[in-house]
Amino acid sequence: MSRSAVIYLVRHSKAGERRVWTGEDIDRPLSKTGWKQSKAVAARLAKKQVTSLHSSPYVRCRQTLEPLGELLGLEVQEDKRLLEDEPFEPVLEMLTDVPDGAVLCSHGDIIPAVIQALVRRGMEVETPPDWRKASVWVLRRKGDRITKGKVWPPPTLSAKSVKNAKK
Repeated sequence: MSRSAVIYLVRHSKAGERRVWTGEDIDRPLSKTGWKQSKAVAARLAKKQVTSLHSSPYVRCRQTLEPLGELLGLEVQEDKRLLEDEPFEPVLEMLTDVPDGAVLCSHGDIIPAVIQALVRRGMEVETPPDWRKASVWVLRRKGDRITKGKVWPPPTLSAKSVKNAKK
């Protein structure tokens, strides 16, 4: 019996507030705290067997994976299937297409829809769901089927790192 493969589904880190951003939402970048979260997520994922990085074209998603890309020497590949306000079904297809060890970064509307669809298809969820920014879903795949999923909560930033991030 073959060992199950792992795919990581990341919710982008904290970005500047949507209501005060004056540009196009696709261009809204990470906040200083978001960069700290992204570096912490990168440090954790860099210890895994990551093979590829796939991001929604939104700047905040791409930036969430950039620290990991720098650590591993991997380019972040944009994929429109991970876009916000789009159907989630293409992401389900993507989960069968990407190589083992792939990291995907998407949005707060897509990730819950994908996880709920996977549960309807028989995925066992091993932890309470967590949809917060910078959370990481660890999905175990056997063949074309996601069999188990668990979530790592967002990284805990020390009070000092949060204070420094706000400067």
